[in-house]
Amino acid sequence: MLSRFCFKSFHSTAKMTARHTPSINLQPPVHRGLTELDRSLFSVEVPVLAARVPAALAAEFRNGKGKNSLFFLPRTQAVVADPESPEYRRVLLAEQDRSSPSLQQLLAETKFELVEHTLKFDYDYWGADEILQAILPEDLLDESPTAFTLVGHIAHLNLRDAYLPHRHLIGQVILDKNKKVVRTVVNKLDTIDNEFRNFRMEVLAGDHDFNVVTSESNCTFAFDFSAVYWNSRLQGEHGKLVDSFSEHDVVCDAFAGVGPFAIPAGKKGCAVMASDLNPASASALKENARLNKVEHTVRTGNYDARDFIRKSVLDVWNEPFAPYSKPLSSKAKSKLARQATKAAQDPSPVPSPTSTPDSAPSLPPRRLINHFVMNLPALAIEFLDAFKGLYRPLYDLEGAWEAVEAAGEAALPMVHCYCFTKSPETAEEDILERASKALGMPITPQAKDYRLRFVRDVAPRKEMYCLEFRLSKEMVL
Repeated sequence: MLSRFCFKSFHSTAKMTARHTPSINLQPPVHRGLTELDRSLFSVEVPVLAARVPAALAAEFRNGKGKNSLFFLPRTQAVVADPESPEYRRVLLAEQDRSSPSLQQLLAETKFELVEHTLKFDYDYWGADEILQAILPEDLLDESPTAFTLVGHIAHLNLRDAYLPHRHLIGQVILDKNKKVVRTVVNKLDTIDNEFRNFRMEVLAGDHDFNVVTSESNCTFAFDFSAVYWNSRLQGEHGKLVDSFSEHDVVCDAFAGVGPFAIPAGKKGCAVMASDLNPASASALKENARLNKVEHTVRTGNYDARDFIRKSVLDVWNEPFAPYSKPLSSKAKSKLARQATKAAQDPSPVPSPTSTPDSAPSLPPRRLINHFVMNLPALAIEFLDAFKGLYRPLYDLEGAWEAVEAAGEAALPMVHCYCFTKSPETAEEDILERASKALGMPITPQAKDYRLRFVRDVAPRKEMYCLEFRLSKEMVL
């Protein structure tokens, strides 16, 4: 079956290239109304002119006299084997008019034979957009439904209602055209409105396998995508916040999910308390701490966020984290390895090294939280009441409040509360009003280290922000 195409010959006049390229309006055949994908329907044959060249001269011709006369089309070869005789090659020509003086001159100078060659295109030649433009109803051609978010091996779509009758065709085409990285194509079925922040999904094509392994911030994350929340679009935000932490900090992540904040923070050196209410998320969080070898700095749990925030202060005080220790340099590791080898070979006792060139001064254990991360934009503001009176238990412990006082008010924890607003024009006023109501006392732009950061547009008239401020004595006592 022939596709819709036409030939136009032109000379490239820009300095970019001196090649002649026939302009071919090559599109896959149109088959609207398909209910099942039939790849054989997209086979196309296109006749073109070629010079029949001895194989031994093909490279010389291509790079010499034929250099500016070759046919170039994406994903096709300009020089191909001659199907009639293996000692010849067919060099596809840009000029497609047999009577063209330039073509006749080229043939006269080279003595090569002019022959017809058939280019064959099939389903694999075209991209997902081109195939779908050929099979979807005409009223759905103004935009392409091929955009997806890749999570491990899963392509996650969020199709508009108009595309749902064709969702399996769309899914299969996306799977076919991205098979190097995609094994499963799913479509989101509803909004995230349950307490565990995961959404129902339908498999459109491929394996029914939701267990994924993906990477972010130089960390590995494994989880069941159907049972937890994960948003690859927030990778930049995750990295931005973790970059703001000091490796000496203690971070409490109350809506930790599978660990996009907690795991990179632990890998940086931070001491981390992390929990999620969803048992599947909490289980994956614990496993990801193990996978990334940060289980000694990331403590995980499965608690309600309000309870977790309130208990975290006492937990860290009563079971402090070891001080941050700078990783040994390669030179220091080599020195310790040599000492260990020598000790194994020498029966006489060898004292253990007490320090290395990279040893840091002795630091106290980490007993006070520096940051609270609240990444549940739909509800996190409502949990700000957990901070009211947060440090009262410490006030009653011998030596605890003295440590807080010695650290100074600037050492009180920062809160990083993610939230939505549906009032973009008055975003700050809306967010501060709700936050103040939840906390039970005013939060204003005059609060210490206050900042309201725009994160991203979520939907029309729905924006995501991060409200940041430092807790005051009045708030925590």
